[in-house]
Amino acid sequence: MCGIIGIIGKDEVAGRLVDGLKRLEYRGYDSAGVATVHAGAIERRRAEGKLANLVTVLRDQPLPGFTGIAHTRWATHGAPTTSNAHPHATQEVALVHNGIIENFKALRDELIARGRSFDSQTDTEVVAHLVSELVEQGASPRDAVAQVLPRLHGAFALAILFKSHPDMLIGARLGSPLVVGYGDGETFLGSDALALAPLTQRIAYLEEGDWVVITKDGAEIFDKDNNPVERPVTISGVSGAMIDKGNHRHFMQKEIYEQPVVVAQTLKAYLQRMDDRVSLPIPDFDLSAIRRVTIVACGTSFYAGMVARYWFEQFARVPVDLDFASEFRYREPVMEEGGLALFISQSGETADTLAALRYARAQGQKIAVVVNVPTSSMAREADLLLPTHAGPEIGVASTKAFTCQLAVLAAFAANLARAKGHLDAKDEKEIVRHLAEAPAAINGALAYDEAIEAMAHHIVPARDVLYLGRGTDYPLALEGALKLKEISYIHAEGYAAGEMKHGPIALIDELVPVICIAPSGPLFEKTVSNMQEVQARGGKVVLISDYDGVQAAGEGCIATITMPKVHPLIAPMVYAVPVQLLAYHVAVLKGTDVDQPRNLAKSVTVE
Repeated sequence: MCGIIGIIGKDEVAGRLVDGLKRLEYRGYDSAGVATVHAGAIERRRAEGKLANLVTVLRDQPLPGFTGIAHTRWATHGAPTTSNAHPHATQEVALVHNGIIENFKALRDELIARGRSFDSQTDTEVVAHLVSELVEQGASPRDAVAQVLPRLHGAFALAILFKSHPDMLIGARLGSPLVVGYGDGETFLGSDALALAPLTQRIAYLEEGDWVVITKDGAEIFDKDNNPVERPVTISGVSGAMIDKGNHRHFMQKEIYEQPVVVAQTLKAYLQRMDDRVSLPIPDFDLSAIRRVTIVACGTSFYAGMVARYWFEQFARVPVDLDFASEFRYREPVMEEGGLALFISQSGETADTLAALRYARAQGQKIAVVVNVPTSSMAREADLLLPTHAGPEIGVASTKAFTCQLAVLAAFAANLARAKGHLDAKDEKEIVRHLAEAPAAINGALAYDEAIEAMAHHIVPARDVLYLGRGTDYPLALEGALKLKEISYIHAEGYAAGEMKHGPIALIDELVPVICIAPSGPLFEKTVSNMQEVQARGGKVVLISDYDGVQAAGEGCIATITMPKVHPLIAPMVYAVPVQLLAYHVAVLKGTDVDQPRNLAKSVTVE
């Protein structure tokens, strides 16, 4: 959510700031703004809605200046209005903020009692007033920020502009990511490396509690105790070309089609084809000593964890707990000695998941993370880093990140099974062979895109849709329902197929399409019997299966989607494709904003 970019440049920066915001649109937002310092004054332009509205404002009221900050806001405190849009400003400072200041009401009351007045409903404006008040009293920008930061409770990334110091920006982070970019006579701040991709590849990631003073000549970084520190400068490897849709209509469509390639890239890092073994980065602890695995994640990543639970228990014979990150800490779980806590996140910055990681660390757990951003906060705090290789995912609804997570989790489950003595060389060879088949099978699933598009009209009129599955197809049912909700705004629910008769069957009528995910195999007949219960009550069934399954049970369905016949191990990766494509085509037919659905953000950095 929310995006930050700041530039101290050699030329006017407003245009480049807006370009940076365009690269951050994928994070989700509902207003945007820019501020610069010029001719001894701070000027800003803000607008509700999409960036096109801000561009129009800037065209009518150009914004000069060589130093500036910009922001895309996803509303938390206060409605998505122009007055609540960032940057927030006083006569002395302007600032942008990602995150939440939890104690803002007490700070606001304190400031009002001292005669300060506010123009917005946001928590962010209190920070502008706190810093401004000290500057007005004669404090330097550095001293003012150093005094204010300890008073802020919550999560934040800040970029602050000062009227009296047009050659300086100050940034700070606590619980929300912020990076420094180094250019040629220019310096930058950004929410992530992608925001700065066309500007520089030389990036330093601020650590938790860091704050930084940047000028055109470089950056001075301080830790939470105000001690000067060095943070390594890395080459990000992120290209602005990575956010090009190419010849696809939407980023989501492009990312669905990238799955064969990115899953292959991911598996290449984990499969040793020469000797048919599964390989992981070597942890600094003994995998064979792991007695219990606790998987924690949110949203789509949680459903990847649900699939992984089957694999860990079936292959490695290790008991698994599974928790939503947003609930995990609040039940104060008892975590036994010798446990491994496994966290799954596309961004590696999800606030709930990061807080859960730190709780597990405090409980003495070893920490493993599956992330798509190997420089993220979670990655840096892990004992075992298991990166996916999906590349930047721009569409808010996760697609390629999900299948790459599944690929990594399958490899990890096999590796753990070998370490625990439950996987011999012959069985490991079979697992490697099946995983290596996944990219081609995913590509085979994509071949049915036109057929899925053709039957999407059956779903468009529905107000409610149910998804059914058994075994590892149950998490796919949940994921399919989530995708449909996210981008088409149709109410959908996923159920374990055997649970239909325990209540949900009361919802069935001729107006409720039911999507059954049922590849042929040991659970096929049981799932089909649940499907037939739906049909007997007038329900309209869409069957997603392979050729054998469609031939056996396709009669009476309003539509069938035929998938390649695959081994059960890779079926979740393959069957993710039709549920993604179905949601995509329904959303296109409904005319919704596929890549930036309402109310959603890509990276949820507040709890």
